[in-house]
Amino acid sequence: MFLDVHELALHKARIRKTYAPGTIDLHSADFRQIEPLEVRATAELLDGQIRITGNLHTKLELICARCLDTVTEEISKDFDLFYRSMTTIAEEDEAQLNLDEMDIGFFEGDGMFLADILAEQVNLALPMKVICRSDCRGLCPHCGVNLNNEECRCEKHPSDARMAPLARLKQDWSKKQ
Repeated sequence: MFLDVHELALHKARIRKTYAPGTIDLHSADFRQIEPLEVRATAELLDGQIRITGNLHTKLELICARCLDTVTEEISKDFDLFYRSMTTIAEEDEAQLNLDEMDIGFFEGDGMFLADILAEQVNLALPMKVICRSDCRGLCPHCGVNLNNEECRCEKHPSDARMAPLARLKQDWSKKQ
């Protein structure tokens, strides 16, 4: 759906759409959409800016950062966004935004696509680090076995040849004590 500035100048756009998994490019291979993305929003032209308010809801399949198992994450996000035309920025070598413009996005041409806004909002709603559960033990750094499912058979304290001189110093020091 294209949000045209000229149409928004005439009337608000009420948006109630559902996007099936895979129809919006979320710009990442780290997760995938597994349920429809539902969006309820209103778009309007306000003081020369496009204002979009609403919410979105979907479920994503992500990868646990510790054990690499799949995790299902429910994403719900409310948003209130402002977008200004790039033509409002003075054409200089360097553009400098003032503090008031830090919360404003910019678009080129006669408008913007709703799918781009939704992809951005889904990415912003993701947790910084996805963990399958709070007590996830992750993978063994040596053999790669998932420690949540089984114990590894690795040597518990592998010796590192570079640390041998320090180990001898420690042994000598403990004997003297």
